[in-house]
Order: sequence, then C-alpha cells, then structure tokens
Amino acid sequence: MNKLVILFLFSILLSAQSISSKWENDILDGYEMRHVQHPNDYSGKVQSTIIRKKTANKAKTGILYIHGYNDYFFQKEMGDKFSECGYGFYAVDLRKYGRSIIAGQHKFQARDIHEYYADIDSAITTMKHDGIKSVIIMGHSTGGLIASLYMSERPDKNIKALILNSPFLDWNLGKLECAIPLVSFCGKIFPSITIPQNATTAYAESLLKQYNGEWEYNTEWKLMRSPDIEAGWINAVNNAQNILQKGSANISVPILLMYSSQSISGDKWTPEFNNADAVLDVKEIAIYGKMLGKDIKCLKVIGGLHDLMLSNNRLRNNLYIHIFNWLDSLNLQH
Repeated sequence: MNKLVILFLFSILLSAQSISSKWENDILDGYEMRHVQHPNDYSGKVQSTIIRKKTANKAKTGILYIHGYNDYFFQKEMGDKFSECGYGFYAVDLRKYGRSIIAGQHKFQARDIHEYYADIDSAITTMKHDGIKSVIIMGHSTGGLIASLYMSERPDKNIKALILNSPFLDWNLGKLECAIPLVSFCGKIFPSITIPQNATTAYAESLLKQYNGEWEYNTEWKLMRSPDIEAGWINAVNNAQNILQKGSANISVPILLMYSSQSISGDKWTPEFNNADAVLDVKEIAIYGKMLGKDIKCLKVIGGLHDLMLSNNRLRNNLYIHIFNWLDSLNLQH
C-alpha cells in the first residue's frame, strides 16, 4: 500500500511540473493567455505562451496559429474572424518570442527547429482538453516552416488541415545564398556567431499605422528592423528547409498554400511595398510549397503583403472568403 501511495504522489508531482500557469486576461481584448514552463535549454529558462479567444472552448474545431520570425500573435482581427465563423481560435507565442520572452533572454534564438515542437504540443494538448476535436494549424513565414516540418514528422489524427501563409521554405538572399551551407556548417560548431542582416525598416513601415500601414503592435516584440542573427539559427532553418525541399514531407492532410503574387526589395519604403512580399521570394514558396503533400490548394494573392493577413482591408475580406470556403469544403465542423 505504501508503494502505491508513493507512486501516486510521484505521478501528481510530475503532472504538477507540466501544468501551465492559470489563464489570465491577455493584452488583446477578448483573449486570455497562460505561460507554459519547459525544461531549461542552452540559454537557461524557457517558456511558451498559449493565447486563446475566450469563447474558444465552446467549439469542436479549432485553429492553432504559429507566428513567424521577429513576430508574435497580435492579429486580433484574424482571431475574431475565425471565432465568428464558429472556430475556436488559439495561438502560441513560441519560446523567446513576444509574451514568452524572459528578461535577459536572447530574443528569437534557436538552434534546432525541433525545439518548438514542445510549444506546439502543449497548445494542442490544451485545445484537446478544451474539447477541440479537429485542429487546423496555421503557420506564417518561419511559423509555416515549423508547422510543415511538424506535420511531416509528427502527424496527429486530430490535426485535419494545414494553412500556410507565406511559409519560409527557402532563403531569399540572391547571390549571398551560396554562402548559406558554409554559415550553416559553422553554426553547428559555433552557434553563437552573429551574422549581420543589413535589414531595412521598409516592411515595418508598410505595416505600422504611424507610417504607411494600418496596424499597431509592440515594436519591442516585433522589431522594426530585423536583428542580426546567430549562425545556429541559420543552421536550424537550413536543416529544416533541406528536409522539406527533398520532397519527402508527404503531409497527409489538406494544405492551403497562400502567397503574394510578387516580391519586392529595396532599402527604402515606396508605395509598392504595400502590395508585395518584402521578405521572401514568392516563386520559391510556390515551388517548394507544392512539394509538401498531395492535397494542396494554391492561392496566389494579388497585392498581398508578406503576412497576407495584414494586407489592405479589401484584400483581407476577399482572402477570408477563400479561406472559409476552403475550410467549409473539408466539412470539419460536422
């Protein structure tokens, strides 16, 4: 009997260590959040954050949104739209991003894309606990890369579909791209070496209301100028892209692959930046995105920004129609 009591208490202790903090009001009106503590990594303490629409646990089908690099979940309009159409809406701020940043932590740091799997797992576990039966993962940019690799390596019978918003499936560095293999190799041995990005503020200026956009967000969490990156991060991304580019991903669920109709580059903002992808090469997105599975619907968005859900209002309204029509065709809410 004593042994049974000890085992029971031990199991409670293990469960307590994995329980996340209590839900509390989020910075976005109508949403709530809670942190999830994960085992320490090479940088020390780490946590992820689950955000959900307060009505999310009343639905049977739910969206899990995964943000991109130098980003976090702030797209309240998007969450509200999904909720209005009957979907439970959840998002995760990955470790070292947004709400999950711990004081003194190196923002956005990663040495292996698989580090994020625990963040996604905890969010999906929460969704299932809330009564969500069918999960749809939606990933933007690096979040799209992470989601694609996750779905390729960790299929889950409860995950029914994948929405990719300008996924980061290949580099967009022009002539400098030939240096990626060398930098990636160095990243295995010296992951903390810093690589300058020479980034501009043009994309941020196309988003922020105070410049030429219509959005407001925390520029301490989503920096105007993308910061210099570590070789370890480049190695992590390059390894993930190489896996998916081999054409062996074979994601079994339906995929909605969305990307802008054109890319743009430049050091200074011009009006054209508000109608194109200023981060990635849309042609490469189309090429590698079509290799991810067998059931893929491509949606080329004329005039779309890199984050398509932050494009102009008219375009967004049309885009939501396409997204919800596609989801309706999957009959996931029945």
